Amino acid sequence: MLKSPSLTTSVSSFNNGRGGSCSVYWRRRRKAPVLLQVSAVSYQKFIDFAVNETKRHAVLAPSPLQEKYNTLVAMDGKTELQMSSFQAPKIRLLRSMSIQNEVMQVLDFAVFPKPEFDVPIFCANFFTAASTNIVVLDLNPLHDVIHHRDYKDKYYKSLMPLGLKYTKLLPWGGRLTSESIKFFSPIVIWTKFTSSQDKHDALYSAFMEYYKAWLKLMDQAVEETDVSQIMCNCEAQHRYLTWRAEKDPGHGVLKKLIGETLAADLLGNFLFNGIKELGSKKFLDYFPEYCCEDGTVNEKRSIIGKSFEHRPWDSRGEFVGDNLKVN
Repeated sequence: MLKSPSLTTSVSSFNNGRGGSCSVYWRRRRKAPVLLQVSAVSYQKFIDFAVNETKRHAVLAPSPLQEKYNTLVAMDGKTELQMSSFQAPKIRLLRSMSIQNEVMQVLDFAVFPKPEFDVPIFCANFFTAASTNIVVLDLNPLHDVIHHRDYKDKYYKSLMPLGLKYTKLLPWGGRLTSESIKFFSPIVIWTKFTSSQDKHDALYSAFMEYYKAWLKLMDQAVEETDVSQIMCNCEAQHRYLTWRAEKDPGHGVLKKLIGETLAADLLGNFLFNGIKELGSKKFLDYFPEYCCEDGTVNEKRSIIGKSFEHRPWDSRGEFVGDNLKVN
């Protein structure tokens, strides 16, 4: 358990006076609305499925990170952060973090391959609150699929039917910045929805099928022996981690819950572990357009200012920008 004197400090601003225990979901039915407590939604079964399914494909062992990063109580004394981490012959790090209290449920789950394999990064980020659900589920490409067609065809061409199946059930969630889009694949599920049993069932089904597809790719992956290609994979993953650690939208939630110091430690050493080990470049080395006049990193999510209101890939996985006006 991470220990800090600040963990016993109350943060009265966390609930903003909204009375977290009264927050609920509305599940719409034809006859009458049904109240669903936020606590009724649990992402633990997602984690359990992924870990158990991985054990069917690989020898999974606890990561050295598990000793330090396991359970953390937030400064409000009520919210609990649960963390777990594993490794396997082809997996550098499989890690999960779930956050649970009366007003929200959060899942941050990812699996990073070892640099000897150019397999995509499995990514699941789910946020559930009283009024909405925000979801990102993807096999994040290690290399930019907009410009690297060979990589896109290698890993995503056969997965397009799977992606199309769930993008109909869980449609595009609105604007996504052009900077962020480079880290997503043609089968990404980026969606927002009001909580309902049908939607949560569809999300769990999508998670299971996407994860099984990822495991199949990992099973088929052949270890790279070319040193230059391994270095290329290593830098690509380091670039991804550097972007996520700096620009991930969940950072604000962590800072409110556990304070800036612990949040920075959790981001750099657990959630996006590898920043220190896989490379030495800094955020501005990869993304110089974010540099302010004083040399600091611009806090804006987007510098270009372009975003995609609609899914920017067609049914074949071709990038069409915002020209495709259907979800």
